Amino acid sequence: MRPQVHRGQPVGQAWDVLLASLQLGLTSFGGPIAHLGTFERAYVRQRKWLSGDEYGSLVALCQVLPGPTSSQVGFLIGLHRAGWPGALAAWLGFTLPSALLMAGCAILAARAQGPLALAAMHGLKLVAVSVVAQAVWSMARKLCPDRATTAIALAVASMLLVVGGASMQLAALATGAILGAWMCRNSRFDSGQLSMSIRPGLAWIALGLYALLLTGLPVLARLFPHGLIALSTIFYRAGALVFGGGHVVLPLLHDAMVPAWISDDAFLTGYGLAQAVPGPLFTLAAYLGAASDVAHPPAVSAVVAVVFIFLPGLLIAVAGASLWSRLARHENVRASLAGINAAVVGILGAALYNPVWVSAVRGGADAATALIGLALLERWKAAPVAVVVACVALSLARTLF
Repeated sequence: MRPQVHRGQPVGQAWDVLLASLQLGLTSFGGPIAHLGTFERAYVRQRKWLSGDEYGSLVALCQVLPGPTSSQVGFLIGLHRAGWPGALAAWLGFTLPSALLMAGCAILAARAQGPLALAAMHGLKLVAVSVVAQAVWSMARKLCPDRATTAIALAVASMLLVVGGASMQLAALATGAILGAWMCRNSRFDSGQLSMSIRPGLAWIALGLYALLLTGLPVLARLFPHGLIALSTIFYRAGALVFGGGHVVLPLLHDAMVPAWISDDAFLTGYGLAQAVPGPLFTLAAYLGAASDVAHPPAVSAVVAVVFIFLPGLLIAVAGASLWSRLARHENVRASLAGINAAVVGILGAALYNPVWVSAVRGGADAATALIGLALLERWKAAPVAVVVACVALSLARTLF
C-alpha cells in the first residue's frame, strides 16, 4: 500500500483529502467504532482510495497502538492517498470542527451562571456516567473474553481503587503487559497484511521522537511548572499511554489536572459536552486546555493541548505502519498486548466509580437519570447526542419542577 501521489497533483489530492476529512469531522458522531464504519463507507466504498483488505489492515494496526484509533486510521489513509500533506490534511479536517466547538464551549461555560446553567452542567456530568458505564461493558465483552484477561482487569481495577493516581495507572499498564505475557499466551491477534511506503529509518526516527518527548517533556516541566510546557507534558503523556480508545483518556487526564489545573465539576462537564459534538473524543483536550488555570489566552492553551494529545498517537502510527508486521509475529508481544487491553478495562472500570460516579451522582434521582442514559445507549442503541439531550433535559426538569 503506497501513497498514490501523481506528479503535478499533490496539492490537489491533499485538498481532496482535506475536504473529505472535514466532511467526516462535521458529521461523525458515536465514538471510534462508529467513526471506523463511517471511514470504511467514505474511503473504501465511495471514493475507493484503498481496498477493503488494506483498510482492515490499517484498523488492525491502530487498534493495538496507543492513541486515538480513528484519527490514526484517517491520518494513515491521508498518507496513503496524498503523502505527508495528505496525512496532515486528514488529521486537520477530522479534528478541527470538534476542537473549535469544545474550545468555544469552555469559554462560554466559564461565564455560565444561574440555577438552569448549573443544572444543565450537572446533566452533562450524568452523561459521563452513562457513557463510561457503556464503554466499560462493551470493552469488557471484547477485551476480556476468558478467565485470564478477566482476572487481569479485576486486579487492575482493585489496585487503582485502593491506590489511585496517574503513576499507578502507568504501573497498571505495565502490570497488564507482564501478566499478559505470562497468562495470555493463547490469545490470537491478526496483524493483517500492511505495507506502507515509509522507510524503516523514518519509522525509527518517529519512534525515537515519541520516546524522547515522553521522557524529556517531564524534565522541562519541572523547570517551568504550571505553564504551557507543563500543560503539554500532561496531554502528551495521556496521548502516549492511552490504549483502548478515547474514553480511557478520562482517568489519566483527571488525575493529572484535577484540582491543580481545573475543577472536578468543570472536568466532567467537558467530558459530557464531548459526547455531543462530532469528531474524535480526544478533542476534549481543547476544552480542558481552554478552561485550565494557566496564564495564557484560552485559544493558545487549547491549541497546545490538542496538538500534544494527538502528536504521540500520530508518531507511533508512522512507526507502527512500517514496523508492526515484524513485531506482531512475536508471541510475547501479542500476549502482552492482550494483557494491556485487559488492564485498560480495569482502569476504566475504576474510573467509572471514582471520579465519575462519586462526582456526579448525588442521590437516587441522579442514579435513575444515569441509568436511563445507559439504557438508551445499550438497549436502544441511541446516538450519544440523544443521551446528552435526555440527561440535560431531565436535570433541567428537576430544577424547574
